[in-house]
Amino acid sequence: MNPILDVVVRSLCVYLFMVIAIRLFGKNQLSQLNAGDVVLLLLISNAVQNAMVGPDTSLQGGLIAALVLFAANFILKRLMFSSRSFETFMEEDPVILIRDGKVDEKALDKVKITRDELEEAIREHGIEKIDNVKLSVLEVDGNISVVSEDNQTKQTHYSRIKRKNKRKYH
Repeated sequence: MNPILDVVVRSLCVYLFMVIAIRLFGKNQLSQLNAGDVVLLLLISNAVQNAMVGPDTSLQGGLIAALVLFAANFILKRLMFSSRSFETFMEEDPVILIRDGKVDEKALDKVKITRDELEEAIREHGIEKIDNVKLSVLEVDGNISVVSEDNQTKQTHYSRIKRKNKRKYH
């Protein structure tokens, strides 16, 4: 087989394997990294590097592998954008955790978030009590969005914080 074609095929196989593995092991694995997850990603990248380029450790082989990965990711994103059913397969829908101050315990159990973790996320949004939350949603990227209402002015406030040290939700 042509060495360039060999790198392309190997890279595509590794990419598809990784996309399927991430989908099976949890949609939020990449957005909610702890120290163990970072180590895992580093080890996986080292493990699959040889599988992608094989004996070709040249600059050309590495650049071709990277180009194939970028192209595969671009195509995957385009498919997700153009097909709602494919997008739903790849990413689950957002999950409502709190509505009108009432916690959905079944939803918390489904996404494996403890009540303490939920309360921590609410406090990060500057809200003291769950009762003050109009709506709280676990977004597809693993972040928690919060809509609150000021009881005195009846004004709605929305906040979405990208957490630096994110907690891993499944």
